[in-house]
Amino acid sequence: MGLYDRYLALRHHLHDGAPPAHVAFVLTERDLLEQGAYDRLERVLRWAFEYGADRVTVSVSVLDEAVVPTLERELRSVDAPRPVAVRAPDDTEPVAAPVQVNVGLGGKGEFAAAVRSLAEEVDAGRLDPADVDETDVERRLVFPDEPDLLVKTGAERLSDFMIWQSVYSELYFTDVNWRDVRKRDYLRAVLDYQNRQRRFGR
Repeated sequence: MGLYDRYLALRHHLHDGAPPAHVAFVLTERDLLEQGAYDRLERVLRWAFEYGADRVTVSVSVLDEAVVPTLERELRSVDAPRPVAVRAPDDTEPVAAPVQVNVGLGGKGEFAAAVRSLAEEVDAGRLDPADVDETDVERRLVFPDEPDLLVKTGAERLSDFMIWQSVYSELYFTDVNWRDVRKRDYLRAVLDYQNRQRRFGR
């Protein structure tokens, strides 16, 4: 670790603010087609857990669904520091693993599926529409956890990412492209989070 990285790590360690417990990264399929992209992901996952996270979500937006099987296979083989659960567009089972990976399952689609499930239960008479609340929606999401910190590299666009879950997340955008992310870039994101006063929409 370089001297500057050590300095940032010390600032993080001495900071009064708690680090994010759940960190999310928004990637594109193009990011993962870069040489060394999966090695980069393995390093970023290690940094996240090293600096206070207990859960990490990785969302990969996909324009060409033909690449989904390849991305899914590669992501399942990532050497992560904690167990990994990968979900593709057709998966509906909720994720509970410490590392949650979403390949091409957009936030709009996930939310629409939750609404359809609620509508079916109402239609079947198992649920009263007047009783539907936020918890009913959240129970039907593939990714039910809400990230504390959401990191987007390379551009200030979220790419249809976890629309429901990220409503109160702290957003961090960096001009650094995924292939160039270094430990200092991750530590800057964590320190930025620690310096913020979270308002949760208030």
